[in-house]
Amino acid sequence: MKFSPTPLAGVTLIEPNVFEDERGYFFEGYNRRAFLEAGIDVHFVQSNVSRSRRGVLRGLHYQWPHPQGKLVSVLEGEVFDVAVDIRPESPTFGQYVGAVLSEKNHRMLWIPEGFAHGFCVVSEHATFAYQCTALYDRLADGAIRWNDATFAIDWPVTRPDLSAKDAAAPFIADIPRERLPT
Repeated sequence: MKFSPTPLAGVTLIEPNVFEDERGYFFEGYNRRAFLEAGIDVHFVQSNVSRSRRGVLRGLHYQWPHPQGKLVSVLEGEVFDVAVDIRPESPTFGQYVGAVLSEKNHRMLWIPEGFAHGFCVVSEHATFAYQCTALYDRLADGAIRWNDATFAIDWPVTRPDLSAKDAAAPFIADIPRERLPT
């Protein structure tokens, strides 16, 4: 596996070794030893899968308290995936990293606790998988408006298909400080 740091400390782009032949392909999506050697010491407790059509944007989501780290990947299709630093005390607060994740490039993105996450489907459909370091906690569930100017995310859509929750999400300036990661 190749682990590439991003400008946001802790957020890591991961490219597995893919073994292909005429039958298809194989790769390890997670290897504890390799992750530990890359400085990522995690224990996954929940696995989620979502399927969405072109133009669907999910996010920006986070949990606080009871934060989740997420290892995200695409099983089918292609997405533009985003991690945003929402820790007010961080020197990179408000900055984001975006990456194209697809069934063809097999890339994964490690998003540690303290970051908001979102993705937009750019293929006809996408099946998205994520492993989480903490269980979903409805009371800790948080969301930030996808087009918050604080982040200036260069999304590949201008009029995404949003859930009611995401369409009504607040801007980060309207979220009480105690509801943001430390």
